[in-house]
Amino acid sequence: MKRDDWIEDDVCERLQRIDASALEADLDVQGWSVLRDLLTSTECDDVASLYGQDEGFRSRVVMARHGFGKGEYRYFSYPLPSLVQGLRTVLYPRLVPLANRWHERMGMSVRFPDEHAEFIARCAASGQLRPTPLLLQYGAGDYNCLHQDLYGEHVFPLQLAVLLSEPAKDFKGGEFVLTEQRPRMQTRAAVVPLRKGDAVVFAVNSRPMRGTRGDYRVKLRHGVSKISEGHRHTLGIIFHDAS
Repeated sequence: MKRDDWIEDDVCERLQRIDASALEADLDVQGWSVLRDLLTSTECDDVASLYGQDEGFRSRVVMARHGFGKGEYRYFSYPLPSLVQGLRTVLYPRLVPLANRWHERMGMSVRFPDEHAEFIARCAASGQLRPTPLLLQYGAGDYNCLHQDLYGEHVFPLQLAVLLSEPAKDFKGGEFVLTEQRPRMQTRAAVVPLRKGDAVVFAVNSRPMRGTRGDYRVKLRHGVSKISEGHRHTLGIIFHDAS
């Protein structure tokens, strides 16, 4: 078995051991949930090292050129690295039941198929053909403005970010930040505590919240605060493709 194959199998086994009830409870209550030690330190280093390679990516974005913040990121091309593909393929079906319940509670008619390949085929049929998993790289003074990763008509409502660097050792500052905008209320912010190898599953755009008169939608955005020292790498797993 090739090294990539056993790495993918090992990560898939970790995903299979996730407590789905606890994950869904966190997401229902706050719109995000942390998966501790999803990747090993070696796996994090291996993925981060891909950033400097010429092959395997379809585009590079310098954030300051577009008003997105400071820093840069690169979108993977197909075929995805086996570990990235494994994360995308195995985690998706574990999130589908919650995604469909959220859409029902928010009065949205779209439902998601059980398997990721079926959903990607739906994206492709609408012209969303470009892969969206990405690597982000930050240095001192860099940051990522609050945003949403949408990309087209078809949007899976949850995504994953994996921290590939060690806070306080590899970088300082650079906290992962989520904001939640509730109707007729002030915006609420959360700083998600992450260590190297930890991942956070979070809402892409909207999630339902229970009120006294039933469910209503809250809007979420995410970003990264300013890095004061060092370098920070993140792997982003988005389940829909881009047009």
